Amino acid sequence: MNKSEVIKILNEIGLLLEIKGENFFKSKAYYDAAKKLEVIQDDIDTLVQENRLSSIKGFGKALTSKITELVTTGELQYYNRLKESIPQGLIKMLRIPGLGPKKIMTIYKNFGISTMEELREACEKDRLLDLPRFSKKTQDKILEGIENYNKYSEQFHYPIGEVLAQELLDQLRESSLVLRCEIAGSLRRKKEILKDIDLLASSNKPNEVMDLFTSHHYVKEIVNKGETKSSVVLQNGMNADIRVVKDSQFPYALHHFTGSKEHNTALRHLAKKQGIKINEYGMFKDDELIICHNEEDIFNVFDMQYIEPELRENYGELQAAKKHILPCLVTENELKGVFHVHTDYSDGNASIEQLVRECINRGYDYLGITDHSRTAIYAGGMTVDDVRRQHEEIDKLNEKYKDFLILKGIESDILPDGSLDYDEGILSTFDFIIGSVHSVFKMDENKMTARILKAISNPYMNILGHPTGRLLLSRKGYKINMEEIIKASIESDVYIEINANPYRLDLDWRYMKKAKDRGGRFVISPDAHSVKEFDYMRYGINVARKGWLEKKDIINTLTVNEIVKCFN
Repeated sequence: MNKSEVIKILNEIGLLLEIKGENFFKSKAYYDAAKKLEVIQDDIDTLVQENRLSSIKGFGKALTSKITELVTTGELQYYNRLKESIPQGLIKMLRIPGLGPKKIMTIYKNFGISTMEELREACEKDRLLDLPRFSKKTQDKILEGIENYNKYSEQFHYPIGEVLAQELLDQLRESSLVLRCEIAGSLRRKKEILKDIDLLASSNKPNEVMDLFTSHHYVKEIVNKGETKSSVVLQNGMNADIRVVKDSQFPYALHHFTGSKEHNTALRHLAKKQGIKINEYGMFKDDELIICHNEEDIFNVFDMQYIEPELRENYGELQAAKKHILPCLVTENELKGVFHVHTDYSDGNASIEQLVRECINRGYDYLGITDHSRTAIYAGGMTVDDVRRQHEEIDKLNEKYKDFLILKGIESDILPDGSLDYDEGILSTFDFIIGSVHSVFKMDENKMTARILKAISNPYMNILGHPTGRLLLSRKGYKINMEEIIKASIESDVYIEINANPYRLDLDWRYMKKAKDRGGRFVISPDAHSVKEFDYMRYGINVARKGWLEKKDIINTLTVNEIVKCFN
């Protein structure tokens, strides 16, 4: 079990203890442990193997033992027993925004409500209004959260599927039972939201492959098991399928099971015009197999460029491949710097210097610091004095790290009237400004669009942060005319953020190609609140590639001198 999974479970234990009404300090111990693991650079396996967990402040014998059990066995009996002691419905309620452990326990103790359906019924009958600190607004938010839960409960964020799929894939590849093995489906296409995991393998021992797959410690339930396909449910509730084919069939099957359905249908239509039949078993003309050794060969049959999996959404990729004008998609190693990073001046947990050192270690040349502005009180937004103090520190660090550039930025709230936080005298002291909406989300489309258009027209604004405000599987984006926003951003030389936080991935990739075609430019940023969250950059690359973006479309592929000119 990797560090991210351990951190997730520690936080869940803290929540479960709160639901049970345990002493707050008991829960806090697990929350604190999770935070400490986040900032520690050492690999979790190394900490366990070298018996160094107990040397971390606050890690006593019991906590060290639990983490060791998680890392070495992939399970924790204490965690399993804790989950079993609490009605599953109460645990599910934690996925409703704004409904924390204390409120869940209040509802349970007063009404005995232990399922989503019971909670929905109680809200519809206004029963929760009798409880302290439960208003009509609170009740409406709970109903909205239940609706979203029912809609999204069988969907998962990309990183979850990626981690699980890679573990399953690694086991297969290390077994020597497979000749070839790859991730397929929406995961291979880097979709931001996943329903399941698809794996494809070629093997001369299909039954043994199935035995290995279905016996993985991640498997909770075997749905079906056959010689060519097996389906399982994993411990987190995610479905996973594997298909095993002959090695000669592997290229055709990989293309077919990668999808998308729309891409495959469009390609079959083109193939039919040439008298070619294409399916997961092969490509045939006059009942003769057209031999393909890999996916490149499949596209070559149609005189097409190879189409990267990310582009296979029937968004014009087949036509572009036929004309040999597909984009040269951006890669992670082309990024030169990072923007949208929060420090301990606001709600981040690392100092500026710690972030600088991490950037240098990762091969970046510059870093744009953007803490929250003063209106964001909930996130420790910076006062004017804080801004001045931070700028002085950045000046000193720029002297210390002469081969690296730290840019003075701010994530300024776009206020309800469309103005930016701070007056012009303060705004003018920043090297660049990200403008973001953080409040009053429920404006109608015209008002919200006008609000953001006004911010874009502000001469101090450089980047539009998380343009639609969405939180994947949690909150829809606010109502906005994205066509107008894209047009105005281009006209005002405002760069559009691709917020790489996997719970946002905003701007949506479906808008990127349209903006690119009109001359829009982008910045990929992690919205990082810790050193570890620099890892988010690759999720931003994933969706940028899905949006047909190239190096030239993204400003943080520029050199130090070029990026400075962008903001002047």
